[in-house]
Amino acid sequence: MSPASSAETFPLRATRPWRWLLRLIGVRPGAAEVELTPDDRFLARFGPFTVETSIANISGYRLTGPYRFWRAIGPRGSGADRGFTFGTSPHGGVCVCFREWPPARYVRGGKLESLTVTVDNVDGLARALEARGIEGEDERRA
Repeated sequence: MSPASSAETFPLRATRPWRWLLRLIGVRPGAAEVELTPDDRFLARFGPFTVETSIANISGYRLTGPYRFWRAIGPRGSGADRGFTFGTSPHGGVCVCFREWPPARYVRGGKLESLTVTVDNVDGLARALEARGIEGEDERRA
């Protein structure tokens, strides 16, 4: 794994009609994104919620979606896949799997294993993770 020379940022896709609702909890441009830093850190921001860890703590990823809108919008946990979601759009996302749940602001990890982020450029985030040696799967529905 060789770090990139600059940070790579992947904004979350904020679509209508959800944009206004998400702003109420602090989700706006610059506060709703995933960043891969030159020093090999993964940082996901969703308004006041953050998850940060080293790239080495990521065990893989899955491309998922599209989702039903009532399951895709907002911050939420899922007992079904033991994950947490930073959701802004039902178009699809990247489920990032961790070896250990990382420190997170306002997100209690416990037995959580993954974080799904609905970035605008799903394939771009997947390529950036692959470039850092992280393998993944495409589980998107047609």
